[in-house]
Amino acid sequence: MACRLEWSLEAIEDIESIASYIERDSPWFARIVASAIVGTTETIPLNPQMGRMVPEIGHKQIRERFVYSYRVIYRIEPERIVMAAVIHGSRQLQGFIMRIEGDT
Repeated sequence: MACRLEWSLEAIEDIESIASYIERDSPWFARIVASAIVGTTETIPLNPQMGRMVPEIGHKQIRERFVYSYRVIYRIEPERIVMAAVIHGSRQLQGFIMRIEGDT
């Protein structure tokens, strides 16, 4: 049985910021990237373990998938999957750890 997928407000803001940044050069590509990120997350509830564990955190319930050069990080909880952050792969995770870990 699939868990329900929920987005944190911060993860939604991440996608909006990414799209706004890309849109400066290409509105078309901004839509493609945002759509690909959202599309990738739609398959996660069917098999939450498919993403790799985030190496900087090392907790088996915190996983990530990659879309283009972005890390889509989510937290597996008993009743839901929370999309916690979407960040560029070149960024350090240290500033995001508290929001990614949530209450785990």
